[in-house]
Amino acid sequence: MDEEAVVKFVETYLKKKGFKQAELAFHEEIQQQNNSNNAVNIHSDPDLSTLLHSLSQPEDSPARYQDEYSKLRTWAYSSLDLYKHELLRVLYPVFVHCYMDIVAKGHIQDARNFFNSFHEDHDTMHSRDLQKLEGVLSPYHLEEMEFAHTLRQSKVNIKICQYSEELMMQYLRKSKSTIILGIVNEHINFQVSPGQPISISDDPDAVTLIGSSQDAANQINKKEIHWGLLEDSLEERFEKTGVFLSDSEKTEGETKEGDMDENKKRSMDGGKQASIKKSKKDKAASATAKAVRLEANTVPAAPRVKPELPLPVMQAEVEQSILEDLRNRVQLSSATLPSVSFYTFINTHNSLNCSSISHDGSLVAGGFSDSSLKVWDMAKLGQQAGNSILQDENDAAPSEHVSGPNSGKRSYTLFQGHSGPVHSASFSPLGDFVLSSSADTTVRLWSTELNANLVCYKGHNYPVWDVQFSPMGHYFASASHDRTARIWSVDRIQPLRIMAGHLSDVDCVQWHANCNYIATGSSDKTVRLWDVQSGECVRIFIGHRSMILSLAMSPDGRYMASGDEDGTIMMWDLSSGRCISPLMGHHSCVWSLAFSRESSLLASGSADCTVKLWDVTTSTKPAKKEENKSGNTHRMRLLKTLPTKSTPVSTLRFSRRNLLFAAGALSKSQ
Repeated sequence: MDEEAVVKFVETYLKKKGFKQAELAFHEEIQQQNNSNNAVNIHSDPDLSTLLHSLSQPEDSPARYQDEYSKLRTWAYSSLDLYKHELLRVLYPVFVHCYMDIVAKGHIQDARNFFNSFHEDHDTMHSRDLQKLEGVLSPYHLEEMEFAHTLRQSKVNIKICQYSEELMMQYLRKSKSTIILGIVNEHINFQVSPGQPISISDDPDAVTLIGSSQDAANQINKKEIHWGLLEDSLEERFEKTGVFLSDSEKTEGETKEGDMDENKKRSMDGGKQASIKKSKKDKAASATAKAVRLEANTVPAAPRVKPELPLPVMQAEVEQSILEDLRNRVQLSSATLPSVSFYTFINTHNSLNCSSISHDGSLVAGGFSDSSLKVWDMAKLGQQAGNSILQDENDAAPSEHVSGPNSGKRSYTLFQGHSGPVHSASFSPLGDFVLSSSADTTVRLWSTELNANLVCYKGHNYPVWDVQFSPMGHYFASASHDRTARIWSVDRIQPLRIMAGHLSDVDCVQWHANCNYIATGSSDKTVRLWDVQSGECVRIFIGHRSMILSLAMSPDGRYMASGDEDGTIMMWDLSSGRCISPLMGHHSCVWSLAFSRESSLLASGSADCTVKLWDVTTSTKPAKKEENKSGNTHRMRLLKTLPTKSTPVSTLRFSRRNLLFAAGALSKSQ
């Protein structure tokens, strides 16, 4: 019996019957071969002697885990640079499962020694997961801790080229790493691509947790969804009237020309030159605006769909207000970036948990750890404090302590009713209502006109992390620690739908533009899209390496953006469920995302005290053939980074006129 036959025999039994049975069967086979004429002298073959010595060690020996992982690590780091980055991807899931296997066998001190010896290799990419893993200190934790249980029940998807996989398996066979082979077979799924490695290491979905059934996720993503915009909407009616921004631009241009004529009459010499320069500048601006409109017109129009939920009737004066905003909307593009109005909270003493801005920027809300919700009216605040509200940063600063002629009066409206920290707030489209969610498991509806609590919604069993009004109002969605999202209407105290399926907390929720779908981001590192009418999951988006903290839907209904705890943003195509482009640039948690009104730009706000503007139009164009061949799918273009002095950005919102509002609490520790 040759060496290769022995190794294949061991591998087969490890896969099918487990270590104990494989060991017994192996010794029976050796005994039979020794009794035959073709028996091989085991002790004369050093490789077979090593294999037998390894198999003779106790199955639950922590030393075998330490030895096999250490050898795999040394081999991977000494590999050729061309393949090293792919081979190193295998180390993290192997490290995790080796540690948990040692804990499961009850060798707690040996598990701690193993963790301390090798965890530094993975701190850069997986620091938060390692902090959770370090808390797994007994077999009981493996069953009861959500994080550990998810890892044990799920597989890890690893992208690797065919040659790298062959190198890996060849090494494991030759080194007799039976424990590592078992972990690879049970917990790792290789996505093998033909040929050589494609890129170095910036692919965010190179290593992903895929859950217990990747086939089920693939089947879900084949479901048909109607991602288009609502038919007979105000935007559609506005477009059919043929009234565009160019009309207002023309009016402004005529006013400017009139002013220029007046200046010419007042000044004969210098005035002529200034007017000529101004005229050239106006013509250049007009040409840029035309180019922007042509670029927007090249994008095919979104299909129109019917609403699946009965929508509220909009009042006539509200329609007029929205139409007025549409007429005065500024067309944004990579050449025309938005103006930004930043509201800074000061004197919050680190108690601000969330913030929200109304659609027109006139109201700013903050949720606090003392269970209170506070709403600032920016118009009244400006009248009371004059210019003194511009205290820190270069932007308006809603504050609990405003100096001015009326500083003795409270500068905000205080809403009290929750019995736990307020984690989220959301204004209705008209700003007449605001929702708040709390650790007390409830959602409350407040009237900004009556300054009173109207309804308390009870249904979740654990803290509610997020709540969001639908684009049309009346309906809202909530996300909770109980792993569910729920759909509500303001006139009913019980939820209309319950969306269950995430493996961990649902941390954020966002409505689709047509109100027929909601998206949920979870600590299980996935985003799901749900049909509001049926309550079914119609898409699962896999690719993030940490918990999802923010979501945004493009106003044209085509795309979704998601931001995670590590600072990564991913752009998704809703129709196919595929990631279009990962956005790399932030160095900390991405707390807020917002699309411009024509879906040409994406704004992201982060704990790294920056707002970044991304070019969506360029990123979503089909890649050229040459780029596809080279494997270059990173087409996302960062247009501009707007740093604050020392304020993490917690909230972003584009108004209907495309003015970007942002808010955050001043952090003196920065």
